[in-house]
Amino acid sequence: MRNTHSQISTLLQQVARLKVSCQQFDQQKLFKSERFVKNQHGLFEHHLFRTKSINLSDYLNEVVENIESLPPAERRNAHRFALETIAQQIEAIITALKATSVWQKEQQFKPVTRYKKVVKKIIQSSQELYRELSQNHEFERRLMEMIEIRQSEKLNCSDARANELNKEILVLHGRLGRCRKAITSVEEKIQLAEKSNR
Repeated sequence: MRNTHSQISTLLQQVARLKVSCQQFDQQKLFKSERFVKNQHGLFEHHLFRTKSINLSDYLNEVVENIESLPPAERRNAHRFALETIAQQIEAIITALKATSVWQKEQQFKPVTRYKKVVKKIIQSSQELYRELSQNHEFERRLMEMIEIRQSEKLNCSDARANELNKEILVLHGRLGRCRKAITSVEEKIQLAEKSNR
């Protein structure tokens, strides 16, 4: 599974490819074009952006800034919301471009679905790590509970049964150790993803 940092780098590279088209859009002063405004009224969703400009490049710059300042992966809701906003912003820019001759000249670009897929992968990667961590913690809790039950049973049982319980406890401790190693591994992955997003 590609890590979150790699996926965000890919997203930045793809957004960078839109730069030339946005510059051509701005050179034609399409946001000031009466024909564009009249024919494409409401096409560009300005409400998705903080930026207020007659240049599409400025809106693209905001997208890049948003990608570079994503909340850390551990803040799951904020991280997901930011990524979904970025996907909507990219779609708004591409929608504006596709309404012009600029887009038709730039055949190397992929549809907006490609950008959505990258964002979706980043969200899924983050969610999968936290889901895995939660499952491992639950497994750890159950193992500790099973060990406690067997230790309590040892207080009032025969020597033969005590020996059996000791063997079971030993096996459970082995599983608990592996479980805790898995928890540490996932926590390290989450920390790495968090650092990558800062």
